[in-house]
Amino acid sequence: MNVLQPLADRYAWWLRRPAPQDTSDEDPSEVRAMPVVLRIDKATPPDRTPLLEAAAAAAIAVCLDPRATEPEGEWHGEVTAWIDGRIRKVARRARGAHWDAVQALPGVTVRVGDAEARALLPWKVAETPHEVRRLQITGSDLPFDQPGAAPAGVPVLWINPDVPMTAGKAAAQVGHATMLLAALLPADELAAWQAAGFPCAVRTPEPADWKLLTPGDDPAGAWRSRGVVAVRDAGFTEVAPGTVTVVAQRAS
Repeated sequence: MNVLQPLADRYAWWLRRPAPQDTSDEDPSEVRAMPVVLRIDKATPPDRTPLLEAAAAAAIAVCLDPRATEPEGEWHGEVTAWIDGRIRKVARRARGAHWDAVQALPGVTVRVGDAEARALLPWKVAETPHEVRRLQITGSDLPFDQPGAAPAGVPVLWINPDVPMTAGKAAAQVGHATMLLAALLPADELAAWQAAGFPCAVRTPEPADWKLLTPGDDPAGAWRSRGVVAVRDAGFTEVAPGTVTVVAQRAS
């Protein structure tokens, strides 16, 4: 079952999908969010880029886990209810015993180099477990690193160079990006990506290159010719509504 279909319907309107569900009148008690927990140890914090790559892979790994995709899977109801609404994510930081505690909650941990992130089941915000609620949202920023050129054969998640974002905010955005990309990929390409563990590269282009990457007024043509899809932020935190935060580019 394609649990990501509602996502494509809602965000890839240019594919002439059915009209998306209107979520403007959501009941606050029904709002769901996926917690993305970033392991940031005080003494040995990870580099920013591999941490974002781990977060991006973990988010889509939860969505396409058999426990979420199979109608009888134990995660299916929670994941489909979340994808049917807005795909909110909340990044939190953890270390030590707090990091160990969230490993017992349903989700997927991904490690890239020395960096680790765990995406958890998207619960109703009001029902977020104590182990997650006690984790801080602020303080998740990390210095920018220099990761070098993106490796060949993996999707690249290009972060807007003109919009400053904390590592926590960027982690949520790249998680959105892998979900959008997965929703649009052909089945065989998606299966191969999943079998490899959803590897991806997170990079920040030069401002001039960013302008060439963004789909602009022709998202359908940009997807067909360049394999790119944009993440536009709802504007709840850090950036203005409608801002393109990330452009996901399929593997070449």
